[in-house]
Amino acid sequence: MNVALWIAAGVLALAFAAAGLMKVTGKREQMLERMPWVADYSQGQVKAIGAVEVLGALGLILPAVTGIAPVLVPLAAVGLAITSVLAAVMHVRRGDGFASTIPVLVLFALAVFVAWGRFGAYAF
Repeated sequence: MNVALWIAAGVLALAFAAAGLMKVTGKREQMLERMPWVADYSQGQVKAIGAVEVLGALGLILPAVTGIAPVLVPLAAVGLAITSVLAAVMHVRRGDGFASTIPVLVLFALAVFVAWGRFGAYAF
């Protein structure tokens, strides 16, 4: 189970780090092509969302690898699960359709799995 949790945390960290870095460093015009929801938010809000995603991704991996405050791993997973729920709500409110919420729900499920495992019997 520990291997499955590491794989889930790694996939989750890669997905959120990539998405977050794109939001933090990308130009608004480029983001609008891939993510039309960006038009509904200010540049600062989009960068803040990206920063939360990057910090969550780092929180999934670094505390476990370094052994410094490993309790942050399940907390980061809970934070990313909340972020996923908020993203799904935003997509539903925008009327983006169910297809755009599927990746968000998959990330939510991975985050819940990591939080469950790392808070439970497979904690560090």
